[in-house]
Amino acid sequence: MKLTNEQGEELKTYRVWDRPSRIFHWVNLFLVVSLIFVGLLMLFRKDLGINALEAKIKLKELHVVIGYLFAGNLIFRILWGFIGSHFARFSHNIPSLKAIKEYKSALDRGENPQYIGHNPMGKLAVMVIMLMLVVLLATGLFRAGTDIYYPPFGGTISEYIAQDGVDAASIKPYDETGVDKAKLDEIKPYKSIAGKIHLYGAYFLILLIFIHVIAVIYAERKHQAGIISAMFSGKKRIVGKAKDSDT
Repeated sequence: MKLTNEQGEELKTYRVWDRPSRIFHWVNLFLVVSLIFVGLLMLFRKDLGINALEAKIKLKELHVVIGYLFAGNLIFRILWGFIGSHFARFSHNIPSLKAIKEYKSALDRGENPQYIGHNPMGKLAVMVIMLMLVVLLATGLFRAGTDIYYPPFGGTISEYIAQDGVDAASIKPYDETGVDKAKLDEIKPYKSIAGKIHLYGAYFLILLIFIHVIAVIYAERKHQAGIISAMFSGKKRIVGKAKDSDT
């Protein structure tokens, strides 16, 4: 049976987001929110009365453990971006300046182009968010190694800063016992840079998420219904021919 909208225009259902992509999206959302929450606890712990060194370390350990889950989920999505279904692949989601200009011009003319996958502006937003997630992943893992000596860099860092004859495994977070202070001082500038990138990157990510949510809601209401529901069902209903459809 042919489905139509109120104006009698044909509605066609397309499969768009595969299950792995949808699972990544919602798991990533949960983990990012969790990381932000724990990160804010770490940042404002003194204001919250959390002053003990042990509590500080436990918060960092919790942040890192959640970070490992985040890293695994993100690495899976990166791999899926090369081997996944058509609309999940990065080759389909690379933003084009020409396509963005054409999309904006179409909207300015009062047209309403429909897309099965992301529209050109959506592709740009998603790629910026993905790049920021990768930056946060890299800087987060580095800080995990330099702060509390967790993998993958912690073993190398602790071995480097350990004094001659000291077992690197005995080096403890925020304890300079057995530490070569000169070598520790060599690492501190890199640790500081990574920390600043991680902190301000997190702030920028929060801003991106806010803009992304507002933009999706706006696009859902004004331009193309079904954007949000498609991330649950994996399907979109589109009026007429989609701009990114081969049929």
